[in-house]
Amino acid sequence: MLYTIFMVKLTRAKENPILTPSDLPWENMLVFNPAAVISDDKIYLLYRALGTNDQISRFGLAISTDGIHFTRQKEPAYYGGGHEYEAFGIEDPRVVKIDNTFYLVYTAISEDKTAIVNPNWIEKIAKIPRIALSTTTDFINYIEYDIIIPDIPGKNASLFPKKYNDEYWLLFRDGNGVTRFANSPKLDYWPETYPLFTKREGFWDCARIGIGAPPIETEKGWLLFYHGVDETTTYRLGIMFLDLEDPRKILYRSPQPIFEPQTDYEKFGFIPNVVFTCGAVEKNNQYFIYYGAADEVIGLATIERKLVLNLF
Repeated sequence: MLYTIFMVKLTRAKENPILTPSDLPWENMLVFNPAAVISDDKIYLLYRALGTNDQISRFGLAISTDGIHFTRQKEPAYYGGGHEYEAFGIEDPRVVKIDNTFYLVYTAISEDKTAIVNPNWIEKIAKIPRIALSTTTDFINYIEYDIIIPDIPGKNASLFPKKYNDEYWLLFRDGNGVTRFANSPKLDYWPETYPLFTKREGFWDCARIGIGAPPIETEKGWLLFYHGVDETTTYRLGIMFLDLEDPRKILYRSPQPIFEPQTDYEKFGFIPNVVFTCGAVEKNNQYFIYYGAADEVIGLATIERKLVLNLF
């Protein structure tokens, strides 16, 4: 694994936050953690939203041509598949486009009746995450695959944006905090998984870690904008490169974060000190990284493509 002394930093858009809660009842409390994908020169954000009435997480849809100013739909774009594992909603979507189909991997949340509730939790209930998948061609009609890795908790999952040898590739974090790689010709059958990375003692990602945006293909490798958490429960972003032919090989991992909470909308909110991405796209020789700030609003940060590719 390679490190470098030179470190890049993301630049916040001056328009931040670019999306905030609206007066619509289903998103008047929180909007955050958007997936991002480009199609027909438009950027689609599929973002997580909660309303004050039921506080159930669902996904809204916003569309932009410049990547900064978005028009959002008045109704939720996706409620989930309605299965028992989504009793407490759906969270943190990641979207990739393969051919003419969008593949939506997300976290399904239900109650964990075996766990002990921490009295310090904002939500006074123990929850268990599982990895679910749906596909769509228009963000209107969906094919439901429901839980694709049964019997184990998991989150922070995404497919790769292409198939290899007629197989899908998948990244996800298991219940032990280890991000794993899997490959399969079927979307709902992953017979073997391989450990890829986990937290690092003494680093900015020493407490918890997971993927952020789906992998982005570059000539240097698969680019991951990922998140890490330290002992103060501060969420930051870093960069990782995986080998193009064998993503189980890590080529580079950020020794220092490239982005951390600094503004009021990142440091103060529903969950303070959080920057968390589920989506990034390449546009105008830059990477546009969309992120949830303090689990309450959505921000945009950018970086020149060449700076990222020159890291190693």
